[in-house]
Amino acid sequence: MAKPSLFSRKMKEVGVFVNVACLYLRMKMKEKSESTKMAWVLSYVQREIAEAWKDNLLDELSKRESEVEMVEELFSKMKNEFRETVEEERKVEQLRTIKQREKTYNKYVQEFIKIARESRYEK
Repeated sequence: MAKPSLFSRKMKEVGVFVNVACLYLRMKMKEKSESTKMAWVLSYVQREIAEAWKDNLLDELSKRESEVEMVEELFSKMKNEFRETVEEERKVEQLRTIKQREKTYNKYVQEFIKIARESRYEK
């Protein structure tokens, strides 16, 4: 049975990660407690901003301030959390590749400003 790859935060990876982790949990860890399952899943959240997200969630869990009590809720929270990140990444990429082409200068600048605002790009 394959284990999931380390999870970073990309939305295209979330679905794959959740599916593989879910299958593994059902096949190999069905008798384990919810907290053990969640700890196992979180042990694979190790890359990029996802690690900081995991650290914050673990802090909330230790203080009993998190609404996540079951592994299915954890998967749902991951999907929701990283969906917005992917949209921002898409807008940043759009910002990096925007071209004036036949647009007037004013139209190009307005499009650039709109994409920059939507992307929340700060660099």
